[in-house]
Amino acid sequence: MKYFDYAATTPPFEEVITTIAEVMRRHYGNPSSMHRYGEDADKLLKRSREVCATALGVHPAEIVFTSGATESNNLAIKGVALQYQARGKHIVTVSTEHPSVYEACKQLAKVGFEVTFLPVDAEGHVSAEQVCAAIRKDTILVSIMHVNNETGRVQPLHDIGAALKEQFPRVLFHVDGVQGYGKLPVDIRGWKADLYSLSAHKLRGPKGAGLLVVREGVELFPLLSGGSQEQGFRAGTENVPLLVGMSKAVRLAGEWQAEATQRMTAWRDRVAAEVKTIPQLRLNSGEEAPHIVHFSYPGMKAEVLLHTLEQLGFAVSTQSACSSKLAEPSRILLAMGRNDAEASGGIRISFGDEHTEQDIDELILALRQAVAQLESLERWKR
Repeated sequence: MKYFDYAATTPPFEEVITTIAEVMRRHYGNPSSMHRYGEDADKLLKRSREVCATALGVHPAEIVFTSGATESNNLAIKGVALQYQARGKHIVTVSTEHPSVYEACKQLAKVGFEVTFLPVDAEGHVSAEQVCAAIRKDTILVSIMHVNNETGRVQPLHDIGAALKEQFPRVLFHVDGVQGYGKLPVDIRGWKADLYSLSAHKLRGPKGAGLLVVREGVELFPLLSGGSQEQGFRAGTENVPLLVGMSKAVRLAGEWQAEATQRMTAWRDRVAAEVKTIPQLRLNSGEEAPHIVHFSYPGMKAEVLLHTLEQLGFAVSTQSACSSKLAEPSRILLAMGRNDAEASGGIRISFGDEHTEQDIDELILALRQAVAQLESLERWKR
């Protein structure tokens, strides 16, 4: 079985697995304890924070460790909403955001906040002009993802951040960076982002570990009450082994980003070109994120093509991994103007740095074979 679902999760680096096991075995102290075991664990935690901060171009004190991107996104959105609600209760985001942003905003809307979900064009983009036009006197937060987890569309964060901060400097800007880091350059300062979310398992680190960059001076209402860990933003004993493993994955993914991007871009272009030649398929992704090709088979349920490819030895995805078990058309594709048939037949292929040219050759062959099998079956039914 060949794995082509790296946008959902990634196999950890061997170095990360080894490091996590070693830390679990040797450094099991609570980093808040004052004895030697605790101090040793705290040193590892501090070093991990420094490594992540260096890779992201921020200060170590701006790194808040979490359990992953869902918690990071919820902490950013709800933490800002609850902390700054005296200033206003209006939030701006985009209709194609990840469920951990989209649903967090919908939840806030149920308790008295107002949320503007900006529409996207047929390519899945939102403009700086749209964002600024949606800002009101009571707007406190704008949340926009870097790379769409389903289609790979990249939002113009430099333009959005520059326009937002020039016209509305008091409005905070959050970026969900989960699908971008390790695949594309990240420029948190250049984007003028106040908050930035990351998840370890998307970049060959462990599941259950993530971080939120919180710009110095920004306050958040903590979602977890308890101890004073993570500057009081996130109570609870830190998972030192996973966070050390994450810092190693962040460092390695950052160091290899340029090389990995070059390889994955070539594979993306090859697969996308093949999709365009198959009449039954419609390409939904573009030449933006190097690791994602997304297409629809209108009139064919996505899971049928998925399982046909699986029988041929290839694991791909339908919607976001967080939504793939829902028997509904893709919210992302519908927002891009696709019809129900197209939105119900979406397939995402996502690459990793471990793939080879031979893997791509075999994937293309399998895709053509799968479509031919299904087309033949459809003709027989008719």
